[in-house]
Amino acid sequence: MEAILKLNSFINGIVWGPWMCAFLLGTGVYLTFLLGFPQVRYFVVSLKYALSRSARKGHGSEGTISPFAALATALASTVGSGNIAGVATAIHLGGPGAMFWMWVSAVFGMTTKMVEVTLATRFREKDELGNWRGGTMYVLRAATGQKWLAWLFALFAGLASFGIGNMTQANSAAGALNIGFNLPPLYGGLILAFFTALVVIGGLKSIANVTTLIVPAMCVLYIIGGVVLFVSHIGQMPAAFKAVFYYAFHDPMALPGAIAGWSVRMALVKGVARGIFSNEAGLGSAPMVHCTAITDHPVRQGTMGIFEVFVDTILICTITGMSIIATGTLTGYPELSGAQLTLTAFKTLWGEAGVIFLAISLALFTYSTVLGWYWYGETGLTYVFGLKVIPIYKVLWIVCIVLGGWGGSQFLHNIWDLADTLNGLMAIPNLIALWWVSGEVRRLVKDFDIKRSRGELA
Repeated sequence: MEAILKLNSFINGIVWGPWMCAFLLGTGVYLTFLLGFPQVRYFVVSLKYALSRSARKGHGSEGTISPFAALATALASTVGSGNIAGVATAIHLGGPGAMFWMWVSAVFGMTTKMVEVTLATRFREKDELGNWRGGTMYVLRAATGQKWLAWLFALFAGLASFGIGNMTQANSAAGALNIGFNLPPLYGGLILAFFTALVVIGGLKSIANVTTLIVPAMCVLYIIGGVVLFVSHIGQMPAAFKAVFYYAFHDPMALPGAIAGWSVRMALVKGVARGIFSNEAGLGSAPMVHCTAITDHPVRQGTMGIFEVFVDTILICTITGMSIIATGTLTGYPELSGAQLTLTAFKTLWGEAGVIFLAISLALFTYSTVLGWYWYGETGLTYVFGLKVIPIYKVLWIVCIVLGGWGGSQFLHNIWDLADTLNGLMAIPNLIALWWVSGEVRRLVKDFDIKRSRGELA
């Protein structure tokens, strides 16, 4: 195991080095200028479409689930422990400036996510069971002919699902239930595994039915809780925001109570890495469910990607990060990190009730992520091994949830590291695809604009 961890540390240093941050942000910047700032042009469109009645039915006849169901399932996978534990970890390691770089990654990530979803929807296919499948592997195979690169992405996605979408989430959920309700971690893992098994056995439609119910509720609940905390610390908010912007470019060690190791470089790297871990823009994961939506134009569903990143990072991650900074928890409790840091921030306002609130929020976030990522892993591994792998994958998925919940803090640390590495390995072929097929995206966006101007698309 030690050898694996050493190898992972070496690979992680490569795939999440400065060049990866530049590659991720650079891709978002390039696509933003290529498409004429779609995160601005289509922002209102994305809001209207995401919240419209038509999104619950869809447009056209091709697809498996409604556009809203696809959005909810994608949000289910992105709004997870990364929004609570991951954001806290980034700020703990990089200082307040890490929050700024999360925002930067989100702004350009909106375009990246839109393009990912658009391409996945454009090149989707039906499998032997009549289910729509899509994602970076299908884009690479159909648009570039690079079957080996498509295979690698699918394999990395399948393996990554057990880290980012399974064991890290189960561990965080079990930890939250232990803190909030004194439930032993093993029992927490077993409970999560049981309720997951009830859903995934029914496939995508079953997953979508559950996520459309719990995702809107859990997001609204957390946002309301965050707003109340902000209002109660309104006097500290200006200084908190100032610290975020200032220490994104200045030595954070000058901040009173600074934690050893803080630097501008660490703020940038951890901010971008955790931002990507949270909203998954650039990884190529969410398109695997977005592409199953009933839609009449790839870009229409692509705009849902803008809304997804906005909710995940601009709203929910901001609530987490600013709560930690504004309450003084970041510098007041330097020994804390991850979910414990966020729990302490909410505890300053509501006491033990705040702990219970966040414990429930984290449990719901992680549960929804486990459901969403199940589909991503299944899509990746069926591309590599065929449909015969599905029963085996389902069993492994449930077993790993129990193992993830049962593991301790060191186990969680190791799984986080492995998940980060696999995320980076997923991102590389995905980003190559976005650059390679950017001309097709430009054509699709132009076609979308023309049809909207003619009234052919609502």
